[in-house]
Amino acid sequence: MKKLLIALVALVPTLAIAAGGGAPLEKANIDLNDKESLQRGLDLFQNNCAGCHSTQYQRYERVATDLGIPLDEMRIKYLPEGAKIGELMENAIPDADAAKWFGASPPDLTLVARVRGEDWIYSYLHGFYKDESRPFGVNNTIFPLVGMPHVLEGLQGLPIKQEDGTLVATGGALSAEEYDQVVRDITGFLVYSGDPVKLERETLGWWVMGFLFIFFIVAYLLKKEYWKDVH
Repeated sequence: MKKLLIALVALVPTLAIAAGGGAPLEKANIDLNDKESLQRGLDLFQNNCAGCHSTQYQRYERVATDLGIPLDEMRIKYLPEGAKIGELMENAIPDADAAKWFGASPPDLTLVARVRGEDWIYSYLHGFYKDESRPFGVNNTIFPLVGMPHVLEGLQGLPIKQEDGTLVATGGALSAEEYDQVVRDITGFLVYSGDPVKLERETLGWWVMGFLFIFFIVAYLLKKEYWKDVH
């Protein structure tokens, strides 16, 4: 009983995260078959997010294999100095330092898509706006009082929130359409990270369904053959 109570208490933060809050979510419509988008998402994540956030339940080698990236290219572009291709994808900032600088250690994002959903991530990356009252000068429509900077500000610009809740773009290095693709690519990579065997599992499921369908036909014909002389 004591262990059960401990497990339930441990689940409370996860349930709070899943509940979330803020504005309605936008549809991400992620296609895990789009390997080019997933590759771009990996590149964007590693160059903009991995300094603070890890995906520590993924291994560099597994990601390279799944996304069709040569191992040598993976080593050169994404592995920290001294790291090996089979190691976990941890971030570069020690938890103690991150907690001191940001108030809390940035969470691992391997399973964020499974906890919050792809639409939440997609909407969150679209939801930053200027708010001088916050420590980093930004807030978020999906995650009010967010405690992190807008790391993609240089690409998106810093929108201004209107009284009706809509965001007005202020201009960044990318157009709205280009930034939307950046957000979709990062979201896709995190969706893949949360369930890297999803496509394989779905493909296997169709093979199983096909086998059961054929087995049903054979079993039905055998049943008719065995029972035809019973009456």
